[in-house]
Amino acid sequence: MNNIKENPYGKYNGNELDYVLEVLDSENMERKSNPYVNRFEKKFSEVFQSKYSIAHNSGTSTLHSCLFALGVRKGDEVISPAHTVIMNSFVTLHVGALPVYVDIDSDTFNMCPIDLEKKITDKTKAIQVVHMHGNPSDMVEIMRIAKKHNIPVIEDSAQCVLGYIDGKLVGTFGDMASWSFENKKHMSTGEGGMVTTDNEHYGTLVRKHSGLGYKTLEAGQSLRQLLPKDFQNPHYKRHDTLGYNYRMNELTAAVGLGQLERVEFLVDRRIKVARMYDEAFKDCDFIVPQKVLDGHVNTYWTYTVKYEGDDWFGLYNKVKENGGDGFYGGLSIPYQEPVMYRHDYYKGDCPNAEEVQPKMMQFKCNYRNLDEAKSKIDILKKTLEYH
Repeated sequence: MNNIKENPYGKYNGNELDYVLEVLDSENMERKSNPYVNRFEKKFSEVFQSKYSIAHNSGTSTLHSCLFALGVRKGDEVISPAHTVIMNSFVTLHVGALPVYVDIDSDTFNMCPIDLEKKITDKTKAIQVVHMHGNPSDMVEIMRIAKKHNIPVIEDSAQCVLGYIDGKLVGTFGDMASWSFENKKHMSTGEGGMVTTDNEHYGTLVRKHSGLGYKTLEAGQSLRQLLPKDFQNPHYKRHDTLGYNYRMNELTAAVGLGQLERVEFLVDRRIKVARMYDEAFKDCDFIVPQKVLDGHVNTYWTYTVKYEGDDWFGLYNKVKENGGDGFYGGLSIPYQEPVMYRHDYYKGDCPNAEEVQPKMMQFKCNYRNLDEAKSKIDILKKTLEYH
């Protein structure tokens, strides 16, 4: 094993299959030993520079566990950007807290630090910072504000794998970081997630919350072995925390370990695709790419732009007619989703997000190889010339 094959085709062409077959051959997928989960967590900590990594079954359950570890409860407020996936709001509501939305910077599409400080109240219990589309947020300023008000920070790094800010790895600024391995992410296990932290107390609470509240769980290990005299004792009490079964299974961890061995290659390929988009858009006055701050490294979950033309759907249809790939619109603002109507959010609360979101276009960066990317982006470029 460890024969990493940088085949230009496909995403799962490293050791993923070998590792999965090893799990199946062992006929041991129970959680008493967790060899692949443990290996995956250990390797993840090495790559992403954290003391503790706790594997989960999704990038939503990770966020839930983080809020639990911070003690967020009914009546508290949790801040998140107005431009993000709705899962940040869902987990906030599930712990009984109220989501509070911070407007975005119109150029970076990330949380605006100035509006962040305006939205902090004495009820603010946590700040969820989301590095949208792979573009790192202004963590230096956000952390200055958070420390000033003594508020813990969760970095939602699901879309920004191996991003950097002045040489410091994204995910190492806040108190905890949440990662996702959903199918379209930089590295994928189909579904899955990870929480990273240097705080042992938070790590232990995350581990217990995601592991059914077993009292023997600790930040640094997925399961502590019990002696038969303990677990066979009818008087032995196992649970001291109200938890969920958010644990990652061995097959998922096997795929994750194989992906992690190739993560630098997978991220680099997206960045190379992004450079092709740079070239395609450089002379286009109605396409404005997402701004990347000085010293920041964008890892391009998607290549996202503002469309300043007057026919969003016309361009979309023309690109498709010419044989190119379609593109995605910007994610709907969470407080404008129907499920949120029961809460007191109003149009105009985050004017930058409301103005920019309808103009957004997200172009794919997860091509199987650079030749495929070039052929599709060439079609896009030619279409733009006649739009």
